[in-house]
Amino acid sequence: MRIENEKAAALIIDFQEKLFPHIFENTVVQKNVSRLIEGLKILHIPILVTEQYPKGLGSTIMPLKNILPGIESFEKISFSCCDDNDVMNAIQKLKRNFIIIAGIEAHVCVLQTVIDLIYTGFTPVVVTDCISSRKEIDKVFAIERIKKEGAILVTYESVLFELCRVAGSEKFKSISAIVK
Repeated sequence: MRIENEKAAALIIDFQEKLFPHIFENTVVQKNVSRLIEGLKILHIPILVTEQYPKGLGSTIMPLKNILPGIESFEKISFSCCDDNDVMNAIQKLKRNFIIIAGIEAHVCVLQTVIDLIYTGFTPVVVTDCISSRKEIDKVFAIERIKKEGAILVTYESVLFELCRVAGSEKFKSISAIVK
């Protein structure tokens, strides 16, 4: 099943100030998510951002906010993005089947969102090097369950090149520079 540019959107889940410092391998995850977002912008993939209870967990971390100018975050209190009407309406309005997912925590909000996206007819594309949890074991088992539920598992580099499709274009050159 090929992930096509015009059929893809991205969902960046809950990279928030008070939680992110406690995330397993947070420095690597931040670097990977930043590269993913930069590549998605080059490819003109629509990006949605969520924040879980921002009054308690803070807003999206500044490194991501800085590369997402003009993109407003959806505040939510439900773990699954699909249980929030505003988020779900925004996803449905995009009319894109493949939902590329980066987020925290893998075993809570990411996992529940993936399960619900599958149930509602979407195809989640989980970027495994752009998700994490506070504990490594939670991430490991979340990925195992996500795979069993039927989501597509990728890395940020593989999904960007799949969306790009061909070498030699300006988009390819820009994405190649990002992943180096």
